[in-house]
Amino acid sequence: MIRNKIYSAGVATLALIGGAFAFSTPGQTATLQPAKMSDHSFQLAQSTFNTAALETAVHNQINQFRASQGLPPLTRNSTIDNQARIHSQNMAGGRVAFGHYGFGQRIQAIAVTIPYRAAAENVAYNQGYRYPATQAVQGWLRSSGHLANIRGNYNFTGVGVAVNDRGAVYFTQIFILKR
Repeated sequence: MIRNKIYSAGVATLALIGGAFAFSTPGQTATLQPAKMSDHSFQLAQSTFNTAALETAVHNQINQFRASQGLPPLTRNSTIDNQARIHSQNMAGGRVAFGHYGFGQRIQAIAVTIPYRAAAENVAYNQGYRYPATQAVQGWLRSSGHLANIRGNYNFTGVGVAVNDRGAVYFTQIFILKR
C-alpha cells in the first residue's frame, strides 16, 4: 500500500457497501436532475485526483475482471454515469449518508432513457491511497455481495467519483440490464 504524502503513516480508510437490487420497470416517469459538473479535478494538498480518470479506471478494471471470468464487457453510459456521479457528490458533500439512499430514484431517472430489467449498485470510499480506484475495485472483488454485482447479468454501467475537502474519495457504480 502506497500512501499519499499528506497522510501520516497508517492512516488509510476503505469502506464498502453493496447490494443487489432488481426492479421491474417503474410505471412512473422521473425527471433527470442535472449534475453540477466541475472540472473533474480536485487539489488535495500535494495530491490531485482527476475524477474522470478515476471513473475510467474503475470501468476498465471491472471490465478486465469480467473478461478474466469469460463475461461480456459492460458498456458505459453517460446517463448512468450522471446518476452515479450525483450520488458520489452527495455522499462526498455530506448531503446523504454513505450508502444506497435514493437508489430507487436513481434507477427511475435512468429508466426515462434506458428501459431495464434489473439494476444493482456498489459504493465505496477510501482515503489515503495513491490509487483509490484500484483500492475500491479490489475491495469490491473481495466482497461477495459486490462481486455478485460485478459478475451479474448486466450490460450497461455508469461510474461516478467525487472527492471531499478532506480527501476522501467516493465511488458509485450502477449496473443495468437493459431490456
